[in-house]
Amino acid sequence: MTSLVRHPYLDHPGPIPFAHRGGAAAGLENTVAQFRRAVDAGYRYVETDVHATRDGRLVAFHDSTLDRVTDGAGRIADLMWSQVRQARVGGKEPVPLFEELLETFPGVRWNVDLKAEPALHPLLNLIARADAWDRVCVGSFSEARVARAQRLAGPRLATSYGTRGVLDLRLNSWGVPARPRSSAIAAQVPEARSGIQVVDRRFVRAAHARGLQVHVWTINDPDRMHRLLDLGVDGIMTDHIDALRKVMEDRGVWV
Repeated sequence: MTSLVRHPYLDHPGPIPFAHRGGAAAGLENTVAQFRRAVDAGYRYVETDVHATRDGRLVAFHDSTLDRVTDGAGRIADLMWSQVRQARVGGKEPVPLFEELLETFPGVRWNVDLKAEPALHPLLNLIARADAWDRVCVGSFSEARVARAQRLAGPRLATSYGTRGVLDLRLNSWGVPARPRSSAIAAQVPEARSGIQVVDRRFVRAAHARGLQVHVWTINDPDRMHRLLDLGVDGIMTDHIDALRKVMEDRGVWV
């Protein structure tokens, strides 16, 4: 595992355990209650997602609509915050504002998936207002969206590669000339995609050679956690927060 830390966000001893959506396996993903459970379990890095409401409020929520996990319905981008706040995840927990999460959990660092373009400016404005540059890493499948965020905020904003950056890094690890253009601090990737292995020893070596950490999502099986840590990955995102903690405790790397 590389010891190079390119941004204060990555200042953590040993592999980073991330609670994916706070620990989605518990059924109350992206809620204050679930984030609190993760924090109480010892997690200091948490993954979440953001969308902007019609009136520009930034909510921590994965889907573009409320339908799958709440008792509400409709596209978040079409709804006012006053409407979204009435919805209940799992029928009982409210949808939080990301601003609320920053305030409620001041010791937590947030890995934020920027789900849609309308959320970009509200997110950057909030990070600046809260002076949370060291606490937030922004990623997205859209390389262009991450690049725009980086251009607007500069090097104080931690970002991870989008899809194109990951592809270039994978090609580079195979010896194909490719130069990822992003100034990201991490490659946050699935273990495999469409039947193609993404994370192996060569990929990790190529990322570390560029001063990048490798964070892998979403890993819920203890055997796969062990295998990835053996490869030298720098972080694992999981829905099963108790399982990942036990694996890291067994290896003596839980901090």
